[in-house]
Amino acid sequence: MISEKMEAALNKQIELEAYASQYYLAMASWCDKEGMEGASQFLHFQSVEEKEHMMKIFHYLSEVDGFAITPAIPQPPLEFDSVQEVFKQVYEHEKKVTQSINELVAICYKENDYNTLNFLQWYVEEQREEENQARTILDRIKLIGDGGQSLYYIDKEMKKFVAAAQAAEAAGEDGNA
Repeated sequence: MISEKMEAALNKQIELEAYASQYYLAMASWCDKEGMEGASQFLHFQSVEEKEHMMKIFHYLSEVDGFAITPAIPQPPLEFDSVQEVFKQVYEHEKKVTQSINELVAICYKENDYNTLNFLQWYVEEQREEENQARTILDRIKLIGDGGQSLYYIDKEMKKFVAAAQAAEAAGEDGNA
C-alpha cells in the first residue's frame, strides 16, 4: 500500500511527464515547419518516450493500490526563436524533471517506502542520461553555429541521435521495452 503523500507526489510526476510529452510534440511540429526533419524526428521520439515514462508511473500506482489521475495538460508553447532555443528549453525541462524525481526519492526515505524507492531508481538513471543527451546536443549546436548551413549539420546530428536511440531500443538497452 502506498501513502497518500507518495500517491499525490507520483500523480504530480505523471502530470510532469505528460506535459513533457506534449511539449516535445509541440517542438517537433515547430521543427517540421522550419524544415528540420532530424530535429523533428528526435523530438517525436522523445515525446513518445516521455509518455512511456508517464505510463510506467500510472501502472505502478495501480500495482501498489494507489489511484493514478489522468492529468489535464496545459497548452505548451507553439513558437520558438531557433533550434538552439528549442534544445535549451529541452535541457531546462529535463533538469526540472530530474529535480522532481529527486524530490520523490526524498519522500520515499521520509515515508520508508522502499518499494517506490526501488521503482524510482530507473528514473534516476534515465534522468542522468536525458540531461546528458540534452547537454550534448546543445554543445554540438554551439560548436556547429546557427547560420543557414549550420542548420543542415545540426539536423544531420539529430538524425544520428534518433538512429542511436532506435538501435539501443531494438537491442533492449533502453529499459522501456
